[in-house]
Amino acid sequence: MRIKNKLFEIQQINNTRLCVGLDTELTKLPIHYDQSPEALLTFNKSIIEATKDLVCAYKINFAFYEQYGVDGMHVLRETLKSIPSNVITIADAKRGDIGNTSRAYAISIFEEMKFDSITVNPYMGKDSVEPFLQYEDKIIFILALTSNPGSFDFQRLVSDGKPLYQHVIETSQKWNTNSELGYVVGATHPNELKEIRTYSPNSLMLIPGIGTQGGDATATMEANGNSPAIVNVSRGILYASNGADFAEKARLKAEFYQKEIGM
Repeated sequence: MRIKNKLFEIQQINNTRLCVGLDTELTKLPIHYDQSPEALLTFNKSIIEATKDLVCAYKINFAFYEQYGVDGMHVLRETLKSIPSNVITIADAKRGDIGNTSRAYAISIFEEMKFDSITVNPYMGKDSVEPFLQYEDKIIFILALTSNPGSFDFQRLVSDGKPLYQHVIETSQKWNTNSELGYVVGATHPNELKEIRTYSPNSLMLIPGIGTQGGDATATMEANGNSPAIVNVSRGILYASNGADFAEKARLKAEFYQKEIGM
């Protein structure tokens, strides 16, 4: 199945554009869990089981697993195996380096671990992203206008009358690609998202920042309109409760965001 069709199908089946970010940290697990990497896996499996019919994707942020070394990477891989095969998997790894290095990253993510998609940093230019674009039936999410406060430092700098993030989007759309090209645009920038949709109406957006980071679901979806999107919520769902009812409360939060985001 083509990756766009896979995404469209699961969004229709589950009636959702919601993605749950599995940015799991030991220090934030429910109080009855011990502080072991294996507890991360048990927690993640419970979250997936509680929300799998409410999402179209799960996003795994590599940093939260890499910090625990070999054990953490084992948890990442086992978490990936626990995600239903019809749900989109996103490697939130923000890779991007000289060509041969990016090629090795791409092999790791797409061939060895078999993720559906990845986030990449375009700062080093086309050759740093190109190895990812060579893969068929994958989604490459290029960082454009991120949700963090530091996005104001560089991403909005104006060159030739346009902000840098606009150059990133417009330039990358000229690149040859076998993959589906998408962009990361934060929910903390609804006005800019609306403006981006005037020159990139059909691009798939990965939209983080709703919930803990302060992004508003209603404003974001009004700005995005009917254009294709995956909307990520992480901490607002993962840590809805620190008690034994964490999975039940996570599901209730996922249901809330599913309705807020809509289709």
